[in-house]
Amino acid sequence: MMSLRSLRPALAAALVVAAAGCSMVPTYQRPALHIPAEFKEAPAGWHAVAPADDQLRGAWWRAFNDPVLDGLETDATAHNQTVAAAVAAYDGERAVLHESRASLWPEFSGTVGTSRSGGNSGAGAGKRANASVNGAWTIDLFGGLRAGVAQSNASMQASRASIGNALLAIHAQLASDYLQLRGMDAQLAAYQRTITAYQRTLTITRNRYQVGVAAHMDVLQAETTLRNAQSQVTDMQRQRAILEHAIAVLSGRAPADLAIATQTWSERVPEVPSALPSDLLQRRPDVAAAERSVMAANAGIGVQRAALFPSLSLSASSGRSAQLLGDLASGGSAIWSLGLTGAMTLLDWGARSARVDQARASYEQSAANYRQAVLSALQQTEDALVDLRSYADEAANLKASSEAADKVEQMTLNQYLAGMADYTTVVTAQNTALAARRSAIAAVVQQQQAVVALTQAIGGGWDDTVPTR
Repeated sequence: MMSLRSLRPALAAALVVAAAGCSMVPTYQRPALHIPAEFKEAPAGWHAVAPADDQLRGAWWRAFNDPVLDGLETDATAHNQTVAAAVAAYDGERAVLHESRASLWPEFSGTVGTSRSGGNSGAGAGKRANASVNGAWTIDLFGGLRAGVAQSNASMQASRASIGNALLAIHAQLASDYLQLRGMDAQLAAYQRTITAYQRTLTITRNRYQVGVAAHMDVLQAETTLRNAQSQVTDMQRQRAILEHAIAVLSGRAPADLAIATQTWSERVPEVPSALPSDLLQRRPDVAAAERSVMAANAGIGVQRAALFPSLSLSASSGRSAQLLGDLASGGSAIWSLGLTGAMTLLDWGARSARVDQARASYEQSAANYRQAVLSALQQTEDALVDLRSYADEAANLKASSEAADKVEQMTLNQYLAGMADYTTVVTAQNTALAARRSAIAAVVQQQQAVVALTQAIGGGWDDTVPTR
């Protein structure tokens, strides 16, 4: 068989040619985009920080100090199917990268077999054993294969960032739905207290009617107010059930497998750490994924450019033939071959140049998508900042309004019992007080959800512990 020593000069020459190969990949630069120095809606005291996009964000939802939410978020990390699909996509991209890297090295194959030959009379019949080893190597003279590796590596990094983006989106959606469900619990509790008060008022009004102090219309109005409140409870219970179903699916289970018990409502509103606009380029996993896609498209230009030039490949084979299979190692005849082949397309009517143009257009598209991702990230952060500030002001005002409406409701009822006001005034005061209670609760929930939205907008939490207002 042909020895490695006899192949060594040709292999060494090919290695020198490959090492001297040039790259057709354009020098990568992040697409230019104006980034403001600070957010317009940011409060005073925000400061610059610069973690990378692949750093752990921590369990930011723990800032709400709710063990039930903690457990649901943990389940979502482990069992959510959108996240599982993103992980599978990443595994596929990683396998593609391994395949691309393998193309840089020679490929070897071997065969072993037997054959039998002879004439019609049986004379000269014989049986022979054959074995051969074949090798082929495409020399990366113009960097096309290396560009393919760079493209696969960038695609894998984009897929990895997509896992982080999927996790961030799932955790944020689950937290937002959960906070809304707890707000629904608070409103249901407020309605139950209100209904108890309405039932007491209805009893009083009936008693006053029976002794001739109140009109029958007062009784009808009291019944109407009570029934309306009870119908609202039914609708809120429906909404709560739908939220519970959504939370179940986000945590990776069927709706029938999850029941979230009611608990005392917490008005806790965590603080969100600061971030400046430039940090979104490093922190947001979707922005990171968009930039990695630009890198992949840039490498794709190199792949198509390299295809314009000749390809060079080295092939070698070595074999042996013997009468018996056991004699292959010690006897028989040996054959070998070594070849260097170059190929180049002489006329393709512009097809390959068109593919280079396609690669450039794909790069420009990816660059535009990246710029749009950055602008969207800035917009989402600005929106969340203004929401958080506005809802904080609204919550404070609506809480004071609710407290005042409760006092008016009680004063009006006392005036009615004393014969100083009609029942229509009481009904108006009751409806106003109930609406104020609902609005006060909703404003706090919106404030909590704005914290979640801002946390998502800046790419996740900074650490596991976040201070509270």
